[in-house]
Amino acid sequence: MTTSGLGSSLAYLLSRAERSVNRALAAVLAGEDVTVEQWRIMRALADGRGDSMGELAEAVLMPHPTLTKAVDRLIDRALVYRGPSKGDRRRVAVFVSDRGAELLERVDGAVTEHHGLIAVAFGHERTERLMRDLEGLVEALDYAELRV
Repeated sequence: MTTSGLGSSLAYLLSRAERSVNRALAAVLAGEDVTVEQWRIMRALADGRGDSMGELAEAVLMPHPTLTKAVDRLIDRALVYRGPSKGDRRRVAVFVSDRGAELLERVDGAVTEHHGLIAVAFGHERTERLMRDLEGLVEALDYAELRV
């Protein structure tokens, strides 16, 4: 284990792992001309309930201006659309379109295969443990922020 320089930084190692995973995922999605960020947006909307831009920004980990541009590009391609919120018709929500759902269906297998390749390279049990540990880290940090 590296104990000096950038390699001793948890933030650096997490960023490096994220870049590596997303680089390979981007290659998988490139055939459909979809970015990783656009895929995350559509995947977050796939439940069909629609999200406000604020809810969506939080879910997909994007700042509002960047999200707005990405959603506008997806709207231009008819992959998502804006409409009245199902819970409060005065609010605007974003929904995945039928065309977007079809695209997600096409890429789901490739995304699952990508995840499987990571699990083979890193080990299935280690991958599952890493995912649980990362979820636990996020929960612990969220809890710590509430206490500050």
